[in-house]
Amino acid sequence: MNIELNKIAGAGLSTLLVVMALNMGAGIVFAPKKPAIPGFDLPSLEPAAAGGAAAPAAAAEEPIAVRLAKADPAKGEKAVGACKACHTFEKGGANKVGPHLFDVYGRNKASIEGFGYSSAMKGKASEKWEAEQLDGFLKNPKAYMPGTTMAFAGLSKPDQRADVVAYLNSLADAPKPLPKE
Repeated sequence: MNIELNKIAGAGLSTLLVVMALNMGAGIVFAPKKPAIPGFDLPSLEPAAAGGAAAPAAAAEEPIAVRLAKADPAKGEKAVGACKACHTFEKGGANKVGPHLFDVYGRNKASIEGFGYSSAMKGKASEKWEAEQLDGFLKNPKAYMPGTTMAFAGLSKPDQRADVVAYLNSLADAPKPLPKE
């Protein structure tokens, strides 16, 4: 009985030895070449920008006051469809993942009692949500306010952001005057 256990153990150990030898041999034959600098270069936008005039035109964005002059609050209401997962828009609306947005235009940032704002937002509590601030935040929340907990990528279309700002301003008992050109 004892000799049978030795044979089984010897077979198992010799199998492991063969597998280890094959692994080391394959590592020598197929050794990967390690780069001098770890990682890889990401493609840059510079060559495309230098070659065409489309990039400067895309970078130039009309001021929010100009865009608000032609903004449509009805289009803005449609554009905030995705926002309704985290925010309410009606008067007296409850806070969800984000605070309610009724009468947000002209309101101080981080001013809704009982809502757990990020420290980045609390640091801006003395500022008001005016057209330029809303436009910047809606464009890219994380770039506008580093440290915000808002998990929204932003609205890339300038006219769409102006529509949303006009809609948010309309959500008040007495909407505030929007900036003029």
